Amino acid sequence: MNFLAHIYLSGDNDDICLGNFIADSIKGKKYLEFPSEVQKGVLLHRAIDSYTDSHPIVRKSTAKLHKNYSHYSGVIVDIFYDHFLASRWEDYSEVPLENFVADFYKLLKQRFEVLPAPIQNFLPYMVSENWLLSYASIEGIARILYQMNLRTKNIVRMDRAVNELKEYYEEFSEEFTAFFPQLQEYSHQQVSSL
Repeated sequence: MNFLAHIYLSGDNDDICLGNFIADSIKGKKYLEFPSEVQKGVLLHRAIDSYTDSHPIVRKSTAKLHKNYSHYSGVIVDIFYDHFLASRWEDYSEVPLENFVADFYKLLKQRFEVLPAPIQNFLPYMVSENWLLSYASIEGIARILYQMNLRTKNIVRMDRAVNELKEYYEEFSEEFTAFFPQLQEYSHQQVSSL
């Protein structure tokens, strides 16, 4: 899953949310250098990624992209799934997406010193371009894919994946709808056991 889903699946604990958000920048056992609740967030992120990557529904989604995008297919599906979460946010949360996102950005600004340097560097762009809110539109996903393509030095032309999103929109939508409640349940169990 991408940023929005990871944040959402953290529940109401700010430290777990923070750890879940920064986890991709924390390698190996470096997470042990953070406060215990942030550590739980990092571990939750890793559990969510493992569960997602091995799930048969997600594999069905990535199979549609593998020919053109190889091992980046999983990253692209994560972004697509964040689109479906954002575009149907009211099905999953009573808090409006705009409020949820604003509260999260506020948390990041308050805890800026805890963020790893790579996140500190891209945070101003994330906030000014409002990445999380932009996931709700296909145009927003196109911009995210374009930025991802730049970061990966145009290796597989990830920016073109918006075409597959449009072509297989209903299939991706159905796959997300089937998968996400299972991920919610799994994440809830993980938070309870951490």
